[in-house]
Amino acid sequence: MADNGTRLTEFILIGFQLQAELQLCLFFTFLAFYLITIVGNLGMIMLIQSDPRLQTPMYFFLSHLSFLDVCYSSVIVPQLLETLGNNKMVITYERCATQFFFFTLYASTECFLLAVMAYDRYVAVCNPLLYAMAMTPQTRLGLVAAAYSGAMVNTVVRTGCTFSISFCKSNQVDFFFCDLPPLLKLSCSETKLREQVIFLFAFLVITTSVSVILVSYLFIIWAILKIRTAGAKAKTFSTCASHMIAVALFFGTLIFMYLKGNMGKSLWEDKIVSVFYTVVIPMLNPMIYSLRNKEVKEALKKAFKRIKASQESKT
Repeated sequence: MADNGTRLTEFILIGFQLQAELQLCLFFTFLAFYLITIVGNLGMIMLIQSDPRLQTPMYFFLSHLSFLDVCYSSVIVPQLLETLGNNKMVITYERCATQFFFFTLYASTECFLLAVMAYDRYVAVCNPLLYAMAMTPQTRLGLVAAAYSGAMVNTVVRTGCTFSISFCKSNQVDFFFCDLPPLLKLSCSETKLREQVIFLFAFLVITTSVSVILVSYLFIIWAILKIRTAGAKAKTFSTCASHMIAVALFFGTLIFMYLKGNMGKSLWEDKIVSVFYTVVIPMLNPMIYSLRNKEVKEALKKAFKRIKASQESKT
């Protein structure tokens, strides 16, 4: 506990506060999820880089999505494991602010990148003859840079507003990482204006990204409906299905967490939803794109054949 005007130097992350057996079970479950996340996403990046058939704009953006999943999962999960192992964890004020900054940066960038990927699918489906000219290497880099730049603006504002608050009610954060809702509960100063600014920027990030995605898919659906044969319709739709699933999972949890407000919500609900988008979704994305994508499955088979042939040549 800190007195008014006294700056806290550390926070205590409470975590889940469960029985020892359940804590241990969660520890190994999340550890397994994290290892699958790292192997799956790094494997996806290596696969895209090594297979010439995957050197297309769609897979260029997918490799960046995998990179973001590795980064923002790594910002949270190792600390979550440490919290579960010790039942609580002491974290310095500076480390808390750093974690908050990078988590916001990677999550915001993923919002914009999913919108970029929807635009890429729109160009591919609605203007296939112009696709190569529209999605040049320079254009791809520009779109990714724009995603990071927009995310950086949101991150600086969000972090600045949050950590300019006076924390003096307590230094115990009833959460497993430094996130906005539990930190606001520790404030002893007026936070209404800061909350409005934070909410406004979160609203702009999510609504801008969702608007681009919705408009892109409206045009895509219209283009698919004009295709005459059922087989061609299914093939065209399948190129977008994985992205649609990833969008629904990611934005569904973010909207619930940050735009729903505090009405009817508990910290346990926040914890469960946060586990879903920090631990589960980064693990699922490589599976979603590999299991539903013929080109990725063929590239995987080719990679396994190369590995098997290399092992046989050594023996």
